[in-house]
Amino acid sequence: MKSIQTKTFTASEKNLTPRWRVIDASGRTLGRLATEIASILRGKDKTTFTPHIAMGDFVVVVNAAKVHVTGAKLTKKFYYHHSLYPGGLKKVRLDEVLAQHPERVIEDAVEGMLPHNALGRRLIRRLKVVSGPDHPYKAQVFAGTGAPKAAKDAAAAAPSEQKKTRETKKAPAHEKKEA
Repeated sequence: MKSIQTKTFTASEKNLTPRWRVIDASGRTLGRLATEIASILRGKDKTTFTPHIAMGDFVVVVNAAKVHVTGAKLTKKFYYHHSLYPGGLKKVRLDEVLAQHPERVIEDAVEGMLPHNALGRRLIRRLKVVSGPDHPYKAQVFAGTGAPKAAKDAAAAAPSEQKKTRETKKAPAHEKKEA
């Protein structure tokens, strides 16, 4: 009996080419949006997911100011930070942070869902959040891997034309004799 040898595939970072994805946050619930972004940053939506490698894509979030929260979180959720001096605890309500720096709300939610180690710090740098509809990362998004659907459709049409030209070529001499 022939023995079957199987090898487990492990991805390496040198073979990975991350894409750029744009996500519109207008009307989306904060927590559900953050879990989707964290999953994309980790690369869990890919079949070759490897937990110890930064294999996810870059994510650009637009319209961060229009994110939706449920319940009474606008007035009851607080963000805390400390100045490291005695009595230096500061707290700010969610509605105040959304009014001044809406991108920080999404960044903080996603950062809490990533690993709390060196890998998580590398992954959070791939997140780009913009409060309005326009973002300065259009060149990266349109540079091949993260191109919008219309550009991908145009690129996909070109190989099909090549297949047609291959089919119309003459058959080799030995195939003609059999027919």
